[in-house]
Parts: sequence; C-alpha cells; structure tokens
Amino acid sequence: MRVLITGASRGIGRAVALKLAAAGAKLAVCGSAHAHELESLVEEVSQLGGQALPLVGNLELENTPADLVTNAAAHWGGLDAVVGNAGITAPGPLATLDPMQWDQIFTVNVRAQWLLARAAYPHLQKSQGNMAYVASMCGVQPYPGGGAYSPGKAALIMLARQLAQEWASDRIRVNCVSPGFVRTPLTQTMFDQPEVRAAREALVPLGRIAESDSDIAGIVAFLISPEAAYMTGQNIVADGGLLDSVQAHIKGRPVSQK
Repeated sequence: MRVLITGASRGIGRAVALKLAAAGAKLAVCGSAHAHELESLVEEVSQLGGQALPLVGNLELENTPADLVTNAAAHWGGLDAVVGNAGITAPGPLATLDPMQWDQIFTVNVRAQWLLARAAYPHLQKSQGNMAYVASMCGVQPYPGGGAYSPGKAALIMLARQLAQEWASDRIRVNCVSPGFVRTPLTQTMFDQPEVRAAREALVPLGRIAESDSDIAGIVAFLISPEAAYMTGQNIVADGGLLDSVQAHIKGRPVSQK
C-alpha cells in the first residue's frame, strides 16, 4: 500500500506511519515544524520492513498540499491512501480571538485538508483508494476557550462526509477518526502534571488517557484497509466513552409517580 501521511514527524501521525510500516507499506511521511524528526522516522520505518519518503512542507501555503501529493505519487507510482493528520491549535475565547488565529486554524486544519484531497483525487480515482482524516472529539462537542479549533475540526468532519458522498461513485472512500484525550508530544507537558492527568482520567469511563500507537493508529490503519471497504463518510470517536458520559455526572435520578 502506498500512503501519504501529513503531520507524520511525531504523535499520532508518527504512530500511524510505524503501524503501516510493520505491514510493509510504502510511505510518504510529511512534516514541517518538526521536519528534523522525519529522519529518525524514516530509519524506524525501514527497520520495521517498510519504506518511507520524507517530504517537508508548510500547509499554510496554498501550493504545499499539491506539491506533497505530486512528489509522493511520482516516487511511488501512485497513491492508495492519504492520511490527513496535520493540525494546529491556538486557544482563546472567541470574543477576543485574533482573526489571524482563526484564519490560520482554518487554513491548516480545513483548507489544506481539502487541497490535499483535491490534489490526491486523480491518483485515488485510479487506485480506487481512500482518505482518512484525524479530526477530534472537539469537532463533535464544543470546547469553550479552544478558539477556532472546535469549529475547524467540525468543518473537517463535514468535509470528509461531503467528499465521501461526492467520490463514492469513483469508489473512493473518505472517513475520519476523532480522538479524545491522547498522550502526544504536544500534550505530554500537560499530562506530566499529576493533578491534570488524574482529573482527566477521572472523566474518562475507561479510566485512562489514550496512547497514539496502541489506541489510535490501529483505527486509522483499519479505515484505510480493505477490512473497511464498505465504510465511507464515517467519523469514529475514540474517546474512551467520554462524550457519552455526560449524564453520568448529573446528580439524582427522577422517579415516576404512581
């Protein structure tokens, strides 16, 4: 399988790359802010039996998504799947949020993901391949103080659903996974605070924080695999039961009157 992965240098993207490498995939691993970490990823992929082409690009630039797809497809002779994992966040209340922050979030988390899909379309059409986006539970439920992150991830989920419908006749599948609390280099400093980690773990019905490799990467690998051949337009929420647990926190239970 020939797969392009954005945001592959660390966190969920890196975990997905290593998961696919173990199955012998040919990868195009893309990064920007942490591009230097791609070198060690390429080595790890090779040790696992996979092959990886490192690509660097800033997704805020309009031409970057198409450049990544062009280089990956040229190197591997086409593409079978694209994993849109790259994303950024800039917390802040909407009442005072800088419009530039709003635009930046939507540029990277939504526009670049659409441009990635648009560029990949002819390659996926030829291979009858598929796409998987990494969204967030914040795109399903609001995250007050999260700035444009929740609106952006909600837009990404809808983008996947719309692409799934528009491309179904081409036999191209498009799906999402929306993780909950996940331990990544981005969140590690937060989970290093015992009180924060304990408070978050207490909220999750499964009682723990997710790991990128053991809890999320396998879902992405499944979505782009033949085992998910009849799934498209779906958003899998992997949050340990958190979002569905809201009523468990309500004190008291009504009793019917006879």
